[in-house]
Amino acid sequence: MSSAITTHAAKGLEGIVATNSSICYIDGERGVLAYRGIDIHELADHSNFEETCYLLWYGHLPKRAELAGLQKRLAEERHLDPAIITLLRSAPKTALPMDVLRTAVSALAFYDPDQTNNDHDANIRKAIRLTSQIAMIIAAYDRIRKGKSVVEPDQSLSHSANFLWQLSGKKPSHTAERALDIALILHADHELNASTFAARVTAATLSDMHSAITSAIGTLKGPLHGGANEAVFRILESIEREKADPVEYVRDLLAQKKKIPGFGHRVYHTEDPRATHLRVMSKDLGQSSGQPQWYEMSEKIERFVKAEKKLNANVDFYSASTYHTLGIDEDLFTPIFAISRISGWAAHVIEQLDDNRLIRPRAEYLGPEYPNRYVPIDQR
Repeated sequence: MSSAITTHAAKGLEGIVATNSSICYIDGERGVLAYRGIDIHELADHSNFEETCYLLWYGHLPKRAELAGLQKRLAEERHLDPAIITLLRSAPKTALPMDVLRTAVSALAFYDPDQTNNDHDANIRKAIRLTSQIAMIIAAYDRIRKGKSVVEPDQSLSHSANFLWQLSGKKPSHTAERALDIALILHADHELNASTFAARVTAATLSDMHSAITSAIGTLKGPLHGGANEAVFRILESIEREKADPVEYVRDLLAQKKKIPGFGHRVYHTEDPRATHLRVMSKDLGQSSGQPQWYEMSEKIERFVKAEKKLNANVDFYSASTYHTLGIDEDLFTPIFAISRISGWAAHVIEQLDDNRLIRPRAEYLGPEYPNRYVPIDQR
């Protein structure tokens, strides 16, 4: 049987190079993650989320005035059309926040002045709006579902501090603000992960930014991508509730052939460099908030799994205890991933549309041999 395909398919496209990109560099053997060539450790130590957004969208670090300009534009875009708030109020109080976010982001396109404009500058403007609006949507829906009033944004606050303010109605401590800011930097981009690839596939059809980001959010929702930190926290919560020994609890899960979420990674063969920072943040937040047990349980589990299964913790493992200690509900963990990853998604959509070609891979056919003749129904 002849075929146009000359190479064998890789399950899950593992190891397949699907595009050229100048946004994110990963070396899985050495545990390296870099945005535009700048190591994630340098960004986490010295940068902030707004500066990281600038780096991803514009391709270089900003000068002081350029950073101030972007911070001002992000703050000015902290508003939602009243129709979006009405939409959030109409959603069932039991709806998953990721489902509400997916629907609301799609609806944002109706009210975006650049909705029909797909050029580079328009997509930068849409990236800025979406970055501010996604954080607002998550905070607003969480308060609405709890019967609380929506908190008005504070343009004097950073992106991270304003989200925590709109979520809780309380100005966050410097420790909490910096912890979330670092978490947003660490999650901002990760090359062609599933949601980013989905966004690029959508954009490549010459659809719009909002459609591409909606595709990405739908992909991020899956537990094999964005939902792993929620699964990690459910284990920690069960251990705390049952007053169980963390090591024995996890040992029992392994005996039942159950996978322990938050360990291993398709790309990294050493420690996930993002986990390095989140481990420290989890410990520091636990101590400063008087809730050290979440980090202590996590640390015992990590040591056991690494010794028993030779698996390293990934970005999801310590983000669970970090977010919980920040007072964030479990079902908001994945939406917070989106608050960060919108920066990377937007960068990839912009890059895709700047030099576009329709993404149309092939499948290796494994069905019945051709020709497989049609049999009339009476002869079957």
